[in-house]
Amino acid sequence: MSPTRRGFLTMLGAVSAGAALAGCGSGGTGRDAPLRVLAANHVWTRAVRERIGEFEDLVRRRVTITMLTGDQLASAYNVKLNASATDIDVLMVRALQEQALFTRNGWLADLTDLVAGDADYRWSDVQQAPRTASIVDGRVRSVPVVTERPVLYYRKDLTSPPGTLAELLDSAVRLHDPGRGMFGAVGRGQRTGAVTQWSSFLYSHGGDFVVDGRSAIASPAAISAYRYYGELLGRAGPPGVANMSLEQAMPVFAQGKAAFYVDADAIYTSIVDPKTSLVRDRVGFAPFPAGPAGARPYNVPSWSLGINRFSLLPEDSWRFLRWASAPAMVAALQAKGIPGARESAWADAGTLTGFPAELAAAMRVNARNGIGSDRPRVLQVGRARDIVGAPLVAGVLGQPVEPAARAADVELAAFLVRDNRHREHR
Repeated sequence: MSPTRRGFLTMLGAVSAGAALAGCGSGGTGRDAPLRVLAANHVWTRAVRERIGEFEDLVRRRVTITMLTGDQLASAYNVKLNASATDIDVLMVRALQEQALFTRNGWLADLTDLVAGDADYRWSDVQQAPRTASIVDGRVRSVPVVTERPVLYYRKDLTSPPGTLAELLDSAVRLHDPGRGMFGAVGRGQRTGAVTQWSSFLYSHGGDFVVDGRSAIASPAAISAYRYYGELLGRAGPPGVANMSLEQAMPVFAQGKAAFYVDADAIYTSIVDPKTSLVRDRVGFAPFPAGPAGARPYNVPSWSLGINRFSLLPEDSWRFLRWASAPAMVAALQAKGIPGARESAWADAGTLTGFPAELAAAMRVNARNGIGSDRPRVLQVGRARDIVGAPLVAGVLGQPVEPAARAADVELAAFLVRDNRHREHR
């Protein structure tokens, strides 16, 4: 038995989760019943599935992992959990997109006592930003397994990485030469899809989406962030940028048509993929530049694990979460290029060898400065993002930002009243 595997078995064998999860299910079924994991079709899931035999040996139970696309996963949860289905035990969820709603619906087990009462699990080793994102109404509802941050992609053959947002704008405008097919910058401009990337600009201008339960998107800081983003893409972006999502913006940079591009570090493989990128050997990676309030990028769990509250195997479900998000597992997967949420892994340079060195350095800086959300933390996230994105598009199109922000602020304020009312009526 390898030292790594022995470490997993020893660590997990010491855990007794029965008492803590007594209220989450009926206590399990026979040994022939599999533990069922419903997960996204993601590189993390495939990597874990390769090692699932370790966990099966530990719990002496077969594990089935069903992988679906994001949309298929959301539909499956809606159908099965609305019916209080017991044929799912472990859920792979997007903590910032659906966790609050799942909690409000009573679909996620409360993990608070488990993570806090298990010294060997080392919940405090989880980075503060993703750890905060795992909490709804003061209770832990999931554990993060994959994280992401923004990164500044730049053409290192054309420019040096700017340290501030002001320098980024100046450089982008200077390099903007559409007559020669070169744009200063590209990014998400589409109303809903751009909000997550705009969040870092908002935070770095000193703003936030919601403050003390009230809309803050018409604050001076938010208006400044809207204006900046609109100017960056409006003055230095390609035609049609206001309609661009990730799928449209990324190819512009990968095809060598933009000098700068701010987006998630999770997509870097597409930027350097020889099959899709014409600039793979000319791409640089830099931390998110500092704004008036400093550099405050998001650092969020893109995927987390929770336990179905209706599971008949709550004990083994927790043991799976514990195994799949343990420090040793996170370190092993991060070394393969799958960024996790453990401070211990990020502190170990050996776990970052799966990334280009410059990208790894930028990821470390952004993780250290990170904020644990990239969108409003509400029940109906899609609607909130749609409201927040309206002034952003106005800025990109060169329209007055302040009136658009004030109109959106009124709309978001009314939305928050309704959203809070839904939270209270469980």
